[in-house]
Amino acid sequence: MRKQMVLTAVGRDRPGIVEEFTKLILHYDGNIEASRMVRLGGDFALLVFVSAPEDRVFELRKAVDDLHYTKFDVLTRLSEADEDVDDLQESRCTITVLGADHMGIINQVAQYLSEQGINLESMHTEVSAAPMSGTPLFTMSADVVVPPRLAVADLREAMEFIGDEMGVDTKIFQKKEELQPV
Repeated sequence: MRKQMVLTAVGRDRPGIVEEFTKLILHYDGNIEASRMVRLGGDFALLVFVSAPEDRVFELRKAVDDLHYTKFDVLTRLSEADEDVDDLQESRCTITVLGADHMGIINQVAQYLSEQGINLESMHTEVSAAPMSGTPLFTMSADVVVPPRLAVADLREAMEFIGDEMGVDTKIFQKKEELQPV
């Protein structure tokens, strides 16, 4: 039986970080099932979902935790199996936000999502220079799960209102379930 673990690590960016972590995980018969890795400023951050044999997961966790004292800020957490069955009535959507950067955009969107019981599955944000003016331009893309009690049209309307208040453009894209081959 395999156990699952979430591993987060942040350290000064340099070549070889990913190789170092994947080699360690492999040494304990671990498998990376999902990951997000990114350079942020002068640091490199990893968020990794790992599975390992039940009899090796604690050794792996100890080995990763030992890196905390040498090169990285590390946090590991054993993951409980997700026993929730997906409700067929849930809607999966992507929310995008684009506009001039200013403080509070992420918080205002996150507050609304939280109040509505909308689960945020992933989010990517970035600030870059606008092509012509060089003005800081904020972009966000968030994948969310909308509960059955909330219509996607209502979410779209609310996000447009929030966008108008903040002076940014918002869009909602509803994801259609992929058809499986018969």
